Amino acid sequence: MFRYQILIEYEGTNFRGWQIQKKGKTVQGLLQEKISKLLNEKTIIYGAGRLDVGVHAKEQSAHFDCKNKIIKIDRFLKSINHFLNKDGIAILKITKRGNDFHARFSAKMRVYNYVIINRISGPVLDKNRGWHIIKDLDLKLMKGAARKLIGTKDFSTFRKSSCRAKSPIKTMKSVKIRSTKNKIEIEFRSQSFLQQQVRSMVGCLKYVGEEKWTLKRFVNVMQSKKRELCAPPAPPQGLYLTKVIY
Repeated sequence: MFRYQILIEYEGTNFRGWQIQKKGKTVQGLLQEKISKLLNEKTIIYGAGRLDVGVHAKEQSAHFDCKNKIIKIDRFLKSINHFLNKDGIAILKITKRGNDFHARFSAKMRVYNYVIINRISGPVLDKNRGWHIIKDLDLKLMKGAARKLIGTKDFSTFRKSSCRAKSPIKTMKSVKIRSTKNKIEIEFRSQSFLQQQVRSMVGCLKYVGEEKWTLKRFVNVMQSKKRELCAPPAPPQGLYLTKVIY
């Protein structure tokens, strides 16, 4: 068997998330269908992250095994993208890997970005690609709260009730906030995340930026480990899986 890693870009608006479900179109399901057909054998796709409905990917990582070596990589990419592009998916790169590589379990770092469009006018070109917030956000206050997220902590407050992770303790390596032309981008780096963790953290950072919460309130909510105290999660359309580092 030969193992290949693929890097995938996709627009998540019209999918029911990454993971195969009984009903509805998913990214994993469509990839498995098209790659299996092209290779003329059943293939199973293993992704680095299980992205929710409406979440996008700039560089999702996945792998699959096949019986025969793919000789002409460029031809494979052109052929598979011919079938995927119309559904809003593109395979950016394919790389042969050893059998010890696993898209999910070999990952050392995952990078997520959340985009906020902070202006009066609703987005047209960026529709479904960011969270539109009319009220001005105080970046200085948000950056102060973001620093409190860094380190090894119990992130239970930001954990969705259906999360299957064994432990709520995660190590946040960095949180960076940048702003250009009414667009705020928040980058999160960690080896792994809890279900809906990023969107929940962004929802709380928004409350700080709007001055609904003080920094002290933000810290108290985080340390409470109580999901019911969390601000409403940010909507999925602003979230991007940007990169998976091995």
